[in-house]
Amino acid sequence: MNDFAGRLLAWQREHGRHDLPWQGGTDPYPIWLSEVMLQQTQVDTVIPYYRRFLARFPDVGTLAAAPVEDVMALWSGLGYYARARNLHRAAQVIVAEHGGRFPASAARIAELPGIGRSTAAAIAAFAFGERAAILDGNVKRVLCRIFGVDGFPGDKAVENRLWGLAESLLPAREVGRYIQAQMDLGATLCTRGRPACARCPFATDCVAHREQRVAELPTPRPRKAVPRRSARYAVIVHDGAVLLERRPPTGIWGGLLALPEIPDAGGDAARWAGERFGLDIAGAQTLAPLTHAFTHFVLELQPVLLGVASPRGQPRLHAADDGALCWQPLAARADAALPTPVRRILDALAAPDLFSAG
Repeated sequence: MNDFAGRLLAWQREHGRHDLPWQGGTDPYPIWLSEVMLQQTQVDTVIPYYRRFLARFPDVGTLAAAPVEDVMALWSGLGYYARARNLHRAAQVIVAEHGGRFPASAARIAELPGIGRSTAAAIAAFAFGERAAILDGNVKRVLCRIFGVDGFPGDKAVENRLWGLAESLLPAREVGRYIQAQMDLGATLCTRGRPACARCPFATDCVAHREQRVAELPTPRPRKAVPRRSARYAVIVHDGAVLLERRPPTGIWGGLLALPEIPDAGGDAARWAGERFGLDIAGAQTLAPLTHAFTHFVLELQPVLLGVASPRGQPRLHAADDGALCWQPLAARADAALPTPVRRILDALAAPDLFSAG
């Protein structure tokens, strides 16, 4: 298809997205921020996070100098938290090793923490006009359907074929607009479900449309059973605050504040909490369970409400215990770096009528 890029560019000028908050400039910092936030996350979800984040950290130097806890707090609820940790680390690398100036090529950008080949190419194209191909989820879907590429795109051989195709289709000019056009087509017309094929500029040439295989392409990931895990979590409350524990930097909810996990599924939660935290636990109440889906497993959370009659020392209210434990006022929970299910539990805790005993 010799005119692929020209037709896509013409479509984007008339029908593409032109009013997204990160569009219209060449400053690599906000472009980078938007590209990282948009990984596996919808535009409508990203926009308010992007605006709050940019208002708090307007440049790479401000981000690099900020405590990682502040970064995580602003990212709280957006998910895939490794993105935030890598964003912070990459900002520090830019300041320490590049004098605060963003690397100006896709190859150098890809050396930063958390930035892969496709994201690096998008940043380089938008910020520096580099002629580089991208291959995000939207582009994979568009290419698989239009050109009839079979096989799961996550398989290396299929991915390599798609990279070759993406590079062969690059125009000589207007690469930034072309990259945006690919994203727009996948996000607005060639969507996963209910694609608007009748309005697509490639409807007459699309292999998937012509062969009525739109629902089959891209080939889905081979199905396998999703593991389920369960855990009990201590909801320890005292004087309008809840005891939270900062998670290790790696693993689920890395670096975020979470409810302490009760290690023994069948053990006495009140006795465990009293011994571990030096608290006089007044009683235990099993709360309504909830589930949370991660990329590779589903977690079943069972919160156990534990009231504190009186603290017997550490941890002190509103103070940290060796940096890992802190009392978080429920009234200020919106500003805390919390995983989504923990936030849901605390929101319900602040409105007791939303909870039911198990």
